[in-house]
Amino acid sequence: MSGNLALASVESKPDVRPLTSSGGAEIFGVDISQPQAPTTVAQLRQALLDHGVIFFREQKLEPESHKAFARVFGEIVVNPVYGNVEGHPEIMPVVKEAGDKYNIGDTWHSDMTYMEVPPLGSILYARDVPEYGGDTLFANMAMAYDNLPDTMKQMLEGRRALHSDRFLTARIDERNAGRSTQLRADRAGKEISAWHPIVRTHDETGRKSLFVNFPFTWNIEGLSREESLPILNFLYEHMTMPEFHCRFRWRKGSLAFWDNRAVVHYACNDYHGKRREMHRITIAGTRPR
Repeated sequence: MSGNLALASVESKPDVRPLTSSGGAEIFGVDISQPQAPTTVAQLRQALLDHGVIFFREQKLEPESHKAFARVFGEIVVNPVYGNVEGHPEIMPVVKEAGDKYNIGDTWHSDMTYMEVPPLGSILYARDVPEYGGDTLFANMAMAYDNLPDTMKQMLEGRRALHSDRFLTARIDERNAGRSTQLRADRAGKEISAWHPIVRTHDETGRKSLFVNFPFTWNIEGLSREESLPILNFLYEHMTMPEFHCRFRWRKGSLAFWDNRAVVHYACNDYHGKRREMHRITIAGTRPR
């Protein structure tokens, strides 16, 4: 942090209010458009680790202040398969126009797990939202792991799975039809993939969690996709049980910051005929272990 930025920093006192026992907390008393003191940043980071996803209300962000807030927590990663906000390659637009049939994020997933080094987290800011609908659900993957049968834990220990973006890039025309947020046409057939542990140990908390998701996990190492699917489908059904959820209702100016190492999320497509515009920034992470 530069000296000038440090002098301009605001020392806020975050008021952390948990949403559920399975995760999620709203943060009050912090204006994230302003540079925050290191003590405040440390408290926000701890809230993220404690709750998996944190939410802010009534924020007024321009692209530059959105990026400045993100950079406090790490380097920004440019999404390799979707477009960006004009003039801001670091920001991915998440838009559903009133006439669109589909949204994006309409499956339970963790962002960009097909990368060799998946992201630490994502920061999504609401610029225009309908008066109802469009909630985002989050599920706690450490809790999901803890509640697996011991025999399943033993079977999964030390095993890896292949994560791939082919769910997107092998069907770009199909995915782009009826969606305003478009996949890049030049990514057609250009797969990005990586092997990751099925049970991930969080690099900051040390907690074990499931690290698979429906669109991007392709197969378990040593098994074909067909052989892997019964196990993966069991995990998908288990890890998205309502007991592991929290749910966030958006308003204009709301912001969600989630830990991709600890939660998966799902964007509800229940606001047909209404416009919704969000801006997303993704923060670089570490190699899963």
